[in-house]
Amino acid sequence: MSIRDGTAGAAGLDPGREAREAAIRELLPGSGAPLGETLAAVRELVEDTTFPTVHAWRQEGGKVLGHFQVYFPEELAHAAGMLPVKMRGGTVERREADSHFGSYICSVLRTTLELALTGRLVPDLFVTHPICDAARNLAGIWARNLDVPVEILYFPQNPNSAFSADYLASEYLRVLEDIEDVAGRRVSTDDLRGSIRVFNENRRLLRALYRIKREEPWKLPVDEAYVLMAVGGIIPREQHNALLSELLPRIQERDARRQDRMRVVFEGGFCEQPPLDLLGAIAEFCYVVDDDLMIGLRWILSDVPPHAADPLAALAGAYLEQSSYSPVQHDLRKPKEKMLLERIRGSGAEAAIVAAAKMCEPGLDEQVAYSKALEEEGIPFFLTEFEEQMRNFSHLQIQLETFVENHLLFGETAATGGQR
Repeated sequence: MSIRDGTAGAAGLDPGREAREAAIRELLPGSGAPLGETLAAVRELVEDTTFPTVHAWRQEGGKVLGHFQVYFPEELAHAAGMLPVKMRGGTVERREADSHFGSYICSVLRTTLELALTGRLVPDLFVTHPICDAARNLAGIWARNLDVPVEILYFPQNPNSAFSADYLASEYLRVLEDIEDVAGRRVSTDDLRGSIRVFNENRRLLRALYRIKREEPWKLPVDEAYVLMAVGGIIPREQHNALLSELLPRIQERDARRQDRMRVVFEGGFCEQPPLDLLGAIAEFCYVVDDDLMIGLRWILSDVPPHAADPLAALAGAYLEQSSYSPVQHDLRKPKEKMLLERIRGSGAEAAIVAAAKMCEPGLDEQVAYSKALEEEGIPFFLTEFEEQMRNFSHLQIQLETFVENHLLFGETAATGGQR
């Protein structure tokens, strides 16, 4: 396994990058704009299913790597000068995709394909992962219906194997070679190191964002925190870093009054994402102090060694040894129930909202295990299901309000079933 040494490459010598980033910068309020105006603009970008930031990048000659949930080492695309874009579906009417997937398939698979079939989000390279039985067929369906190169990244099925790190580094090298072919340039060791530094800074800023949620959640509701994180999946990471660096201090300075609300952990947003209005409905009754929303953007929990002799090995090691958890990774060292309990205790949460996307086999399976563990620990929890296309949340709000009041007034620890 080897990466070309030297300094020439995408990270240091990309004359078109500045123009591409300038085109995207025009879509966001300038530095110093009112905080509310900036947050509203960011939310609009996250919810816009025409993906103006991605189109602005491409109009300036840039290429795009789209990757499906849950995790992808975006440093590989960044080092090649491509824009890594998180393919997370969207609230669109499914006219084309439903003819390729059965009705029993989760929404995010179908809407991701719909966005591509209708020309709204067509990457230059699509990378997917066999995270479940349904997603296992996504690459084949894309390849048959779209003129887009498709690659499957296979993560170790047994992360506890002594050979898993070497295997994963070789997988990263294999995918990187395809990325180089599409990008039309070679990636050097220094390119990768430069990208790791950029993403280390992003991980630091996202940790700071979640620290505000944990320590002063009244200053940052879950729906606002979500859009600040999710926009990183559709803009260059340098711009995301600049945005967070400007806004986080201003959020901490907010004159927001603490209210008597339950502190909860939201679990179940690892793949398909709940509608923003659903998160807003939860924020009316609870402080969400931690969650697994868009966990792939925060999968690596600490810095990847930026000066490693082999950056691919460093990234592979980080995936295995410095990572979060999700129902689609089966690591015996990270039992999901234990990790959820640690998330709850580490954030000082009083209860959990255990959600699952409709038709999501991994998520629904974990609900059973999570419920049992929470019951044994006497931790209140609220069970619910969601789908991207949901529009009415009144029933869920009533049930959630009842759950919160029962806990705050009567100290009940029994589970409550939410909207299904």
